[in-house]
Amino acid sequence: MAAAFGWGTLAASSLVIGALVALWFHIGLRTIGLIMGFGAGVLISAVAFDLVEEAFGTSSRHGWMAAGIFAGCLVFFGGDWLIDRAGGSDRKAADGGQQSGSALAIVLGTVLDGVPESMVIGLTLFQGGAVGAAYLAAVFISNLPESISSTSGLVTSGWRKPRILRMWVGIALVSGLASLAGYGLFQGVSPDVVAFVLTFAAGAILTMLADTMMPEAFEHGGNLVGVATTFGFAVAFAIHSLD
Repeated sequence: MAAAFGWGTLAASSLVIGALVALWFHIGLRTIGLIMGFGAGVLISAVAFDLVEEAFGTSSRHGWMAAGIFAGCLVFFGGDWLIDRAGGSDRKAADGGQQSGSALAIVLGTVLDGVPESMVIGLTLFQGGAVGAAYLAAVFISNLPESISSTSGLVTSGWRKPRILRMWVGIALVSGLASLAGYGLFQGVSPDVVAFVLTFAAGAILTMLADTMMPEAFEHGGNLVGVATTFGFAVAFAIHSLD
């Protein structure tokens, strides 16, 4: 169980690293947009090859997969809608849009973005006895642009640096707990339930990408974001092929 918490926290530690990069260096909005596009491509690859493909090979009845994808989509959509109404709609904005939002909503929204992918780390650790290097790398890499973008926006909107760092450290620990939950809650479940959980995370991640990450990336990075996204996908696929 300690390993599940440790791997989940390690994957989320890139949130803190990204925050430190954004606090120490000035990064232009266009560069941030391209970095976010790269991260989106990494996550798309992880969804396709580490979540959906694994679920397909696990489930005996693929109705569980369809149910998981749409359940993840609807749960994230509903949670994101509530958080947007509470003032967290601009949590990934790199231009200071967080200034008009609620601090609590911004934190909760960021946790909502990361919990599904963290739970899968614990689940895969229990299922196979080891964490898939490709998926772990995908989560780690994709967290960097999210943290860089959000941190830049929080600084612009007036948040103090120690407060920002405390937020990311707290979210990394919550991600570790989510991984621990994924390890502990699904012991002894059927392969169909495992497939449901994997595709639930896939649906939530895809909805998050379309709702928040990719629009923000295109707004700042322009058409070149498509190239960055394709590059991110290719890098993650290469890691998956070596796993």
